[in-house]
Amino acid sequence: MIDNFYGNWTAVETLTEMLATGRIPQTILLAGPGGVGKATLVRRFASVILEAKPADLAKIEQDDLFLPHNIELLAEREKLPSDKRSDDPLMLSSHADFVTFAPDGPLRQVSIQQMRLLKDQARLQPSRGKRRVFLIDQIDRANEQAANSLLKVLEEPPDHLLIFMTAENAYDLLPTIRSRSVSIRLNRLAEPELEAFLSARGLDQPTRRARLGNGSPGAAASIDLEAFDRRRAAMLNLLEVASRRAPFGAWLKNVESITASKSEKLDSYLEVLFLLLEDILMLAHGFQEIRNPDIARQLRAIADAVGFPWLRRAVHLTDEMARLLRRNIQKGIALDAFAIELRDMVPAG
Repeated sequence: MIDNFYGNWTAVETLTEMLATGRIPQTILLAGPGGVGKATLVRRFASVILEAKPADLAKIEQDDLFLPHNIELLAEREKLPSDKRSDDPLMLSSHADFVTFAPDGPLRQVSIQQMRLLKDQARLQPSRGKRRVFLIDQIDRANEQAANSLLKVLEEPPDHLLIFMTAENAYDLLPTIRSRSVSIRLNRLAEPELEAFLSARGLDQPTRRARLGNGSPGAAASIDLEAFDRRRAAMLNLLEVASRRAPFGAWLKNVESITASKSEKLDSYLEVLFLLLEDILMLAHGFQEIRNPDIARQLRAIADAVGFPWLRRAVHLTDEMARLLRRNIQKGIALDAFAIELRDMVPAG
């Protein structure tokens, strides 16, 4: 049985039935929003199929990318020249028969060097038992070369190997990769269910975390509320400027701070920006339940100042920035352009 996993019971039951019947596909794709526990569920499955003892289970859990030592590792690897990362592709394997390949480098991509390493590792027999389990986390971040290299392994995987992949959107993958995988969908948790999960773990402000977590236990549990509030203040200011609720000069201090920070990525701000735009859209259509009720007055003022074309364009521009993240766009320039274009859509005065 797969224990110690919260939510998405249908996905858990599907994998449990595979274990019970012994009919396990060699390639399984878990698709769903970030933070719903896709990689966590793979680790729980691996602990059963590998018959992990407590010490082995602890080793498997050491490869959780959200653990502090792995966050630090990924941050350190971002500083390495690309040739250094290529010479030493990222692979986590605290347990010899459970191997994780995860996005690496400043653009957080799955590289062709990692997939070549996967191909080499796939030939190795299990250190004990009959199985090895590979996890390719966020395979939708693989470039075309890496995806094509992986495809060669998926066509004829060794009998002892189970390959799990995770992705937010399965349709971002090559059709040939999807066709060689059994897909299992994970969904967001309902807000009351998420709040119960957070309360049971003794986390502070469970109601607010559940509201901001957007259905993802991982996101709700790991959110740094102090950092979130700082980013939210900056993105609220951006939207006030973009809706002509504030002069453009009011944005300069925030954009200088965002640009100067080397440790914070643009995607951290875009996640907050999406939440604020969702709240503005809800308020514009008369809904009162929003994710940021403590700043409802400011958000309502923006909703009253703009129309639906502005909101649609704001969402499109935010999507475009998110899409261009892998091209290493400049944070300050992208956010300035967002504010300027939207500001031009609102009549002066």
